[in-house]
Amino acid sequence: MGVAGPSIIITGAGKGIGRATAHLLAERGARIVALGRTPDGLEDLRTEIGAHPIVVDLADPAQARAAIREAGPCDGLVNCAGINVLERVLDMTDAGYEAVLGVNLRAALVCAQEFARMRVAAGGGGVIVNVTSIAGHRGFPDHVCYAASKAGLEGATRVMARELGPHGIRVVAVAPTVTMTALAVDAWSDPAKSEPMMARHPAGRFAEPDDVARAIAMVLGDDAAMVTGSVLAVDGGFLAV
Repeated sequence: MGVAGPSIIITGAGKGIGRATAHLLAERGARIVALGRTPDGLEDLRTEIGAHPIVVDLADPAQARAAIREAGPCDGLVNCAGINVLERVLDMTDAGYEAVLGVNLRAALVCAQEFARMRVAAGGGGVIVNVTSIAGHRGFPDHVCYAASKAGLEGATRVMARELGPHGIRVVAVAPTVTMTALAVDAWSDPAKSEPMMARHPAGRFAEPDDVARAIAMVLGDDAAMVTGSVLAVDGGFLAV
């Protein structure tokens, strides 16, 4: 199949990178448990690829825990759910901070914890992929909370890899560049902002959701059995220059 096992949980599966990942892994033989806030998007996945949809507000830790438990002891977890509130440092609001950190960081940790608990109870093994961002490595204006959430998740990835490794659980972060989802279109729609950014990519373009999905599939697979605690940049060379 080219993935870690037959059952993969994907958060934020209703659109963007999550949706592309659900389709790609299903094509490769995985059974998908699709988590998200939007019922229509999840129902589309049920129809298109036979996914098991779970509607959940991941900003609520209790709902997040219940959703992972409902999914059961699957073989892989892809923490793909993410939001952004564009605020500068001097204008940062409590509401923006709580929204972004609540979904991008806390929800990912909660989901990973519940997934890992079930894997340990089942005898170990499994893979967690945390989708982060190059925003955790470079300082982009208006992204203060988003950058904090993604850098924090990469730090947590390393801790999880160390603590869960003895149980046979690998944990890897995948850090995309600007990926042309609805979220990115909103953040990078101004050519004055996007064109200088594009020029810093040796690949000459931003990423598409399928680019990131293929990287996620790669690190889920058995060919990446010795890859854990790492951050894989899917960035067209941006961080190299």
